[in-house]
Amino acid sequence: MAKTKPSSKDQRNRDERKSRKDLDRVLPDRSTHRTTLKDSAEQLVAKATALLQISQADEALTVAFKALKRLEKHDDALGLNALPVLNLLAEINLEIGDADEARKYFSQASQLDPDGSIPESLGGGVEKFLWLAQLSDEGGRDSVAWFEKAITILRNDITSTFEPALKAQQSRKLAAALCSVIELYMTDLSWEPDAESRCESLITEAILIAPESAETLQTLANVRISQERIDEAKKALTDSLSLWKELPSGTENVPDFPTRISLARLLMEVGMENDAMEVLERLIEEDDTSVEAWYLGGWCAYLTAEQSKSIRGTAMTPNGTKGVQDSEFDASLVSSRDWLKKSLHLYEIQDYEDDRLRDHAMELVRDLDTQLGSADDDDEEDAAENDDWESEFEGEDQEMT
Repeated sequence: MAKTKPSSKDQRNRDERKSRKDLDRVLPDRSTHRTTLKDSAEQLVAKATALLQISQADEALTVAFKALKRLEKHDDALGLNALPVLNLLAEINLEIGDADEARKYFSQASQLDPDGSIPESLGGGVEKFLWLAQLSDEGGRDSVAWFEKAITILRNDITSTFEPALKAQQSRKLAAALCSVIELYMTDLSWEPDAESRCESLITEAILIAPESAETLQTLANVRISQERIDEAKKALTDSLSLWKELPSGTENVPDFPTRISLARLLMEVGMENDAMEVLERLIEEDDTSVEAWYLGGWCAYLTAEQSKSIRGTAMTPNGTKGVQDSEFDASLVSSRDWLKKSLHLYEIQDYEDDRLRDHAMELVRDLDTQLGSADDDDEEDAAENDDWESEFEGEDQEMT
């Protein structure tokens, strides 16, 4: 549904190399990136698109805005030919982080194509409605209204499409929109009296439309957890994982980074810590600056240690003694502290804004220090051991001499 950044550096590099070839085609003299008065609005849109694809969003915004002004100069009111540039301006503003401007341009596009009947190739289609649902200031019912408009369009498109690949693509997009509405009824609109029945109806349709969508199965698991049907939730999560866990990162069927962060949380919630840790380790390989991934990895390792200790018949208490001297148990505790400290370090240098995450991570680290001893104490012990080893080594050298 929404465009996300590539999940791997290799994929990003491949995309940029392709985009640079496109840029060579539309900008023969790339040394200046200049535009001329003779450039048509269509040419300017092509240039701006190529610039955006190689991460030159500021330059792309300037060129795209020129294209819009050129259209406004020739027409008293913007017509359907303005759809491509309006969508592009919205996408560029999303890239540079200006959600308000993005919403403004998507809104203008939706007024020109209110029922999504204009082909996507001409700047029409459903994408603007999906974005407006996500960018809604009001959220809740307003977001649902935009999603429902998109859902209606997608249902009609699927019915009238006979090309298998396009039908499959639209089906996945419809399932994602249905799942987004479910998320709203489980959060912002959870107080609605028919929230649960709506979720059940929507997830049933989504599963029928896209039974092999990892995101759809993940949403099914979330619904089942809310209904306390844990065994069904575990099965849905297992089925979701099986669809992509053997695939390399960057593959189309691998869910995006935020979706897999949510997946890790769900796996931890139903006691599937080993699977959650595998997901989180893979996420860290893809992006080792994610505060949330490091935090969840630390919490997951803590839960694994807690479960291990519980199996041995000893409860894990916030300020109890170390207890069971078990290598697997100790390794989980040490790993937990390492992940949590990395998360807190990134939290600080990124000015991350999630007080609950920070407070919970700090609480866990304090508990781990109680059980393992301060990390500073560990460093001193390691240094002492190294000194003893070096002294012994030097003594052996002198004896040999």
